Order: sequence, then C-alpha cells, then structure tokens
Amino acid sequence: MTKKISSLEDLGGFVFSTNKDFEFNTESEQEETLSAGQQKLEAHLDKKNRGGKVATIIKGFVGNDDDLKTLAKQLKTLCGVGGSAKDGEIIIQGNFRDKIMDFLTKEGYKIKRVGG
Repeated sequence: MTKKISSLEDLGGFVFSTNKDFEFNTESEQEETLSAGQQKLEAHLDKKNRGGKVATIIKGFVGNDDDLKTLAKQLKTLCGVGGSAKDGEIIIQGNFRDKIMDFLTKEGYKIKRVGG
C-alpha cells in the first residue's frame, strides 16, 4: 500500500523555485504550546480500524510535539497501558475516558466528552 500525498509537507519540505533570489529558511518554527487553561480538548472513544478493541482518543491539543508526548506519557502511566501521540492527538489503549477526563480537569485543561 502506498502512502497518499495530500500536501507538500508530506514530501518532506522539499521546495522548488525558479526565483534566483529565493532563500530557503532552515529554521524550524516551534509551535508554541498553549497553557492548560487555554487548551480545549475533546475525549473520544473509538473502535474503528482497531480489530474491535476500544481506544480513548484525546483531540485538540495545540502545541509542540515534545509537550504532546509528555502529556501522552503522563496519561499512559496513569492508566497503565500503551498508546501513542501524533498530529495533536493522544491515543490511549482501552476505555479510560472518565479517568483521563478527571486527571486533565485537575491539571487545568478544558475537556469535553464527545460521543456515547
């Protein structure tokens, strides 16, 4: 199966220009992480494409990847299960939505339940 290319970022940031004065900016811009009180997260339960197994998905995180991975590690440790973090989403194996919502609320995040 080949990976679908939906944007230029999927090509690895390659830029082609016929402009002789073009300067490639090598500085990567770090996305600034919003404080916990400014984050508006959503807690989902998902079974699709997981072989019937349930996963808790936290969507809406705004910030850099390091902070996302740090929060994901805290949630995985809290629940004692595995998971992953990428593209502003945290995926936790199993149905831990209520436990995660309680933890994030105590940490100061604004989180709402989405779906059943």
